[in-house]
This record gives sequence, structure tokens and C-alpha cells, in this order.
Amino acid sequence: MPTEQISIRTLDGNCPACVMTPGGTGPWPAVIFYGDAGGIRPAMLEMAARLADAGYVVLLPDLFYRYGPYGPLVPREVFKGDVGAILGPLMATTGTAKASEDTAAFLAYLDTRKDIAGSKTGATGFCMGGGLAIAAAANYPRRFAAVASFHGGNLATDAPDSPHLLVPGVAAELYIASADKDDSYPAPMAARLEDALTKSGVRYRAELYAGALHGWMVPDFPVYDPDAADRGWAAMQALFDRTLRA
Repeated sequence: MPTEQISIRTLDGNCPACVMTPGGTGPWPAVIFYGDAGGIRPAMLEMAARLADAGYVVLLPDLFYRYGPYGPLVPREVFKGDVGAILGPLMATTGTAKASEDTAAFLAYLDTRKDIAGSKTGATGFCMGGGLAIAAAANYPRRFAAVASFHGGNLATDAPDSPHLLVPGVAAELYIASADKDDSYPAPMAARLEDALTKSGVRYRAELYAGALHGWMVPDFPVYDPDAADRGWAAMQALFDRTLRA
């Protein structure tokens, strides 16, 4: 699979990123991949490659570029230690507002490519990236046609930049996949997000993955569930095929 290592200039510096494209001849629709709190590592590359294999140009940016060099982190080892102490400093370098600013640069980069079909873009996010993907769609409604969020955490909180407060700006169709045992996205929070989506007239589908734990989609997580992950991949591809290939 063709893979490019690039650097995208943002307001705060240079963001390393990986671009993966399908084999064969394009053009293809584009998807921005917002990763989890573990940062860029083999598992994220594997997941981006799987999406590219499905027929998409996938942009996987390093959301922690402001931090400087790190890792690659190994989640099974991270979870054995002080998770907050390890991941907290990385996560502090980004957030809803900063990632949304970065998204302007990501979209500008995609606009320079000749192998991308159409102007509509998809976004997918995992864990931390779920909320960032939703925020991207809210801030750039003319560009995003679809967003798939998997085990996204803190999607409806009392924070002033909580993703649920941004949904009135969303024009994309959303797929919200959640675990039924996830402290970062409990049932009352899910209800709060879905209420905001419904009141704003956003097209969405929310699915609860019974028996799945937070992080079930990510192959290097201890809670990885291959059957549930396959279900998630099928739902995401169906969403993107329907919205980005029209």
C-alpha cells in the first residue's frame, strides 16, 4: 500500500502525518483519522491502513506534535502504570479547540492532492479522537459529510467546549459507537449527547456494543474485541461508502 510520511504546517508548528492510499488508480474520497491518547504507533498505522484498503485516502496526523518526540507507547505497558502521569502531558497539548484549528491545516493539505475525489471529507475518531472528529465536523460543516466515533469519551460534559455543545454546527451524518461498560461515556452522558443531536436535527445513529469495553476497536489494547471491531469497521465503511461516494 502506498504510504507517505509528510509534515503539515499548522498555526503552532509542523505536524507529522502519515498518508495512506489504496492500491490502483484514484481518485478516492478522503478521511481524516483522529487517533487515541496513545498517539502514533503501529496499531494506529494498522487501522489507518485497513481504512485505506477499503478505498479511501487516509490522513493520520500526530495530534501530539506540540509535545515533541515521544514513544511509541505500548498500551498494555501504559495501563500497568500511572496512566494519567504517562498520557496526561501528551493529552494536555491538544483538545477540542486546538485540534479544530489543526483541522483547517489538514483540510488545506488535502486540497493540494490530485488523487482525492470530491470536496466532502469523512472523519473517524477513537477514544479521545471521537470528540475531536465530531468537533471537526462542527467547525467545518461544508467539508465533512460523515463522522464515525468509536468509544469516544467525554462527549457531553460541563466543559465549555464539550462536543455536545458544538453539534448545532454539524451538517455531517454521525455514527456514535459506544461500549456498555465505559466510565468515560456513561449512559447519562450518552443520553445528553443524543438529546443535543436530536434537538439540532443532526442525522445520526448511536449503537451500544453490548459486552464491549472502552477501546474495543484498537488492536493493541488489552480489551480489543475482534468480533465487535469487525462490526464497527463494517458500520464505518457503510457510512463512508454511502456519504462520500455519491
